[in-house]
Amino acid sequence: MFVCETLGNMAQGTKYKCDLTRLLAELKEENDTVNLLEESVFDLQSTMCEMQKRLQSVDGEGNEWKTRYETQVELNGQLERQIALAREKLENMRGNPVDRLASVRSYDDMSVEMLRQRLKLLTEEKSELQHQLTACHLQIQQEGKAFHKTNDERKAYLSEIANLSAAYEAQRRQRSTQQHKTPGSKQMRGRHSSRKAEADSKKGKERKEGGQHLKGGGVGDSAAQRCQETKLLRESWLHSLNH
Repeated sequence: MFVCETLGNMAQGTKYKCDLTRLLAELKEENDTVNLLEESVFDLQSTMCEMQKRLQSVDGEGNEWKTRYETQVELNGQLERQIALAREKLENMRGNPVDRLASVRSYDDMSVEMLRQRLKLLTEEKSELQHQLTACHLQIQQEGKAFHKTNDERKAYLSEIANLSAAYEAQRRQRSTQQHKTPGSKQMRGRHSSRKAEADSKKGKERKEGGQHLKGGGVGDSAAQRCQETKLLRESWLHSLNH
């Protein structure tokens, strides 16, 4: 009985330890999940702050895109007013196309107030056109400066390319000239060596022929000397017989 109780207590202790280990592991997982969630919340808060800053910068007066948009809206309004004026003038001209002074005569039928309004409208149109003309002059000047700068850079690049091309062409010609000169020098050397060999061979032949002539002359002289000696011996022998 005691052994059974002991074994039961041990089993309960083991089970308690397993449960505790499992609970600790689950607690660790929960802590990790909480940390991840906190990091995600922090990242989202940072992103939201950055987006708010961007929104404020977009809403700012000095924003480039806002300035462009406002400028384009103003320009569109000016163009719409000019289109309206052009249409009005076209309608007036269509009323009496034969009479070219119809647009001028139409002012005779207008009241003073209408004429003042038309004069004000024409003055505004003139002012707008003058502003546009000034803007166009400034744009032309800026584009002209940019064009001259780009043209100078283009000329500098073309000059550099021409210099490099000339240097490359000179080097190529020099190499081709050297290549053409090399076989000629080799040929001249071959001719010189062949001429020298011919001269040496001629000198050798002359030396051999001179040696043969010298040997032939020596043999002839010895034979004549022998004949003379024999003749002298014969005369001395005959002289001794006579006496």
